Amino acid sequence: MSRHSFDAVAFAGGGNRCYWQGGFWDALNAARPQSPRLVVAVSAGAFQACFSMIGAGDRVRGIVFEACETIEREVEWRRLLTGKSPFVVGGLYRDLIAEVFGDMELAALKAAPDIHIQVTHPPAFMPALVAAYAAIAAYQVEKMVTGAAHSRAGRHLGLTASWISTHALETREELVDALMGTATVPPFMPVGLVNGRPALDGGLVDNPPVDRIAEVEKAGGRTLVLTTRAGKPMPEVANRTVVRPSVPIVSSRFAVTDAAAIRAAYELGVRDGEAFAQSF
Repeated sequence: MSRHSFDAVAFAGGGNRCYWQGGFWDALNAARPQSPRLVVAVSAGAFQACFSMIGAGDRVRGIVFEACETIEREVEWRRLLTGKSPFVVGGLYRDLIAEVFGDMELAALKAAPDIHIQVTHPPAFMPALVAAYAAIAAYQVEKMVTGAAHSRAGRHLGLTASWISTHALETREELVDALMGTATVPPFMPVGLVNGRPALDGGLVDNPPVDRIAEVEKAGGRTLVLTTRAGKPMPEVANRTVVRPSVPIVSSRFAVTDAAAIRAAYELGVRDGEAFAQSF
């Protein structure tokens, strides 16, 4: 492995802020090609990791920018009449994932570094929606108290994590379910179902997802953590490098009509990635 490559990489969640990660990763690889053995990712960061690792970023962003310019509204209240969430982002996100990842892309993921998509499961006694809203509320409290540079709020409610390896996926439908499951944030995103179990946002128990890469660090491997917040830094850990946006990203996490903000997040990531590569 090149001395310029990290052994493991973690992609945090953050909705549309995660397009910063795509820009950072593209710029870093252009200057310092990376070949990690392991990638761990949660929520929208998992989507970024999957298409970035197979070099599909330009295609994905083209689809997203075109869609954002044609979508007229983000909330359709008439959907409530059919028992659906009024927020359109959930259905659009599933359609986007299904469009991006076909059989050829699934094969490319199996040849790329192994990506562990982290999902969260509620305890057996707790309904998934109750667990989701309780964990989100706990996160808001955690954010006010600690700044939530690293969130573990869901653990206090009995939520647990599991991981889906892209190298173990057999069908594209399994990938869609995993990426939807790790992004579950009601009422914007529907509760996921992964391996027969309700799945919630992977970041509710560990965001950025560093528990999985700790073993690599303890063994002397170097890790890179791509956060999406420009605020309070995470505690320093041996062999771990944490990067974050150089300025706060101004974008609603679930906006589907603001192509300019998504493009700006990506371009900021490119600039930050170039600067990091020069100092690496």
